[in-house]
Amino acid sequence: MTPRGMVGMRSADAQPQKGKDMTSKERVIKALAHEQPDRPPIDLGATSCSGIHAAALERLRAALGLAERPVYVYETLQQLGYVDFDVLNALQADVVGLLPYTEFVGVKNDVAHLKPYPIPHGGMGRCVSGFVYREKGGERYAFPQGDVSVPPSLRMPKDGYFFDNINRSPTTLDDYGDAKEEFAGTFLPISDEEAEFYKKQVDLLTQNTDYAIVSNCAVAAFGDAAILPGASLRQVRGVRTLDEWYMLHKLDPQYIRDVFDMQYAAAVASLEKLYQAVGDRIQAIFISGTDFGMQTGLMISKEDFQALYKPYYTKINRWIHGNTRWKAMYHCCGSVVPLLDDFVEMGVDILNPVQCSAAGMDPAFLKNTYGKQLTFWGGGIDTQRTLPFGTAEECRAQARERLRIFAPGGGYVFNTIHNIQGNTPIENVLAVYDEARRFSLG
Repeated sequence: MTPRGMVGMRSADAQPQKGKDMTSKERVIKALAHEQPDRPPIDLGATSCSGIHAAALERLRAALGLAERPVYVYETLQQLGYVDFDVLNALQADVVGLLPYTEFVGVKNDVAHLKPYPIPHGGMGRCVSGFVYREKGGERYAFPQGDVSVPPSLRMPKDGYFFDNINRSPTTLDDYGDAKEEFAGTFLPISDEEAEFYKKQVDLLTQNTDYAIVSNCAVAAFGDAAILPGASLRQVRGVRTLDEWYMLHKLDPQYIRDVFDMQYAAAVASLEKLYQAVGDRIQAIFISGTDFGMQTGLMISKEDFQALYKPYYTKINRWIHGNTRWKAMYHCCGSVVPLLDDFVEMGVDILNPVQCSAAGMDPAFLKNTYGKQLTFWGGGIDTQRTLPFGTAEECRAQARERLRIFAPGGGYVFNTIHNIQGNTPIENVLAVYDEARRFSLG
């Protein structure tokens, strides 16, 4: 069985929807090649940045009239629910993501051994047995690798919907040392067991379904604010807070490069092992989730990005394009217009989440300027305002307009702008995905 099968799916559920002209995989491959498919491909849940909160997924399943089934919270930082085949089929989605080998706090995603887990603002779901948390004063605290003998690495505030990282590093800008020592053990190549874990998923997905596949492993998210604090490590050292990390861009850029050197070496070794395991049977790989944009502009200067980040991403993409047929997928929130030429030059194939609500991220401008070079994966609906607070008709109208702009000529996969949050009205979610599957390019 696939991992989805192991969490309760029947083989009959594992059938992607066919259009009148092509299968889901064919549709995605065509769109990624910047050729026009029969309709825009649809994604829900293929990556940790295009998914849905477990509480919302519970309500979505009920609204779709699907069998009652505890939702598996597979990614605890954001409390994302694992989207089963019956949901994908109901929405006529075209993409599945490989289940990551380890959960965010470093616990193996052993779907054969799940335990009850109360979903915040939801019902009783399930999580992997190794995930351990404690409650205190209405807050939840999760522990790295399930080890309660060390300080917790994640905190969920009272009445919160997801966890936040806890900075546990004693290191500050006043006493930091050698990055190679302080970040030792943070970035490791995938193991043979992990590679086999992905191979089994790809074997079963390719043999039993015709979905397009995205890999969520072997990422090289240099400076990612979610990964930097080291939530999966029992003990951490080094500069781990985002504010001090960015200060080092000016104070000691060699510290940043030393960290990136280790991360790059682990990433390439992982990519090599992953390719040996799955070959060209996946269509895209999620490389980075590092955000460089805020609502109004960049978080760092363009010059710092070009000096510190761009060389490593360029080498990663060069390896991918020189050795595989995979498409390199990058998540980057906010107003990143000043970096898009750099993204193209360094070999990015796919941009997610396409935050059209940020300054300068006008959909028509993005499509007209970069639509032949970048595939836009997302951008379908504003999850800050329209999706959570608009009416169903307002959501339909915005989704229809985004599809009209982004979809023609290929180079587009429909998804919301980042994850669907836990308090989102489900009638709005249904309206948006109904528009996507009705939209014809014929």
